[in-house]
Amino acid sequence: MSQYFIYHTPRCSKSRQTLALLQENQIETEQILYLENPPTVDTLSDLCEALGITPRQLLRKGETEYRELSLGNETLGDTEVLKAMQQHPRLIERPIVVRRDGKKVRAVLGRPPENVIDLIK
Repeated sequence: MSQYFIYHTPRCSKSRQTLALLQENQIETEQILYLENPPTVDTLSDLCEALGITPRQLLRKGETEYRELSLGNETLGDTEVLKAMQQHPRLIERPIVVRRDGKKVRAVLGRPPENVIDLIK
């Protein structure tokens, strides 16, 4: 049986819409409020792998911390980017929906919320 997780914040309209879409499809989802409980660097790395993206692609580039920490600097490695996201979770793009089937893990960004449809079918 599949397990579902959503990394989100209730203040974000896309997070709320994505969660509502999951609920409309009777998908039980564990909600992870990542601003209150930031994921570890290892978890962030695993999420990037499941999403099929680099850590830099998971960054919210419009956040103040992005500029303050000079995260646009392409010489920064993945580890530095992951650490910045762990220390400043507002930098993490949201929502992230994860589906775990045993050892197989897949994930999508809920932007737009309809991205989760393929994950739940």
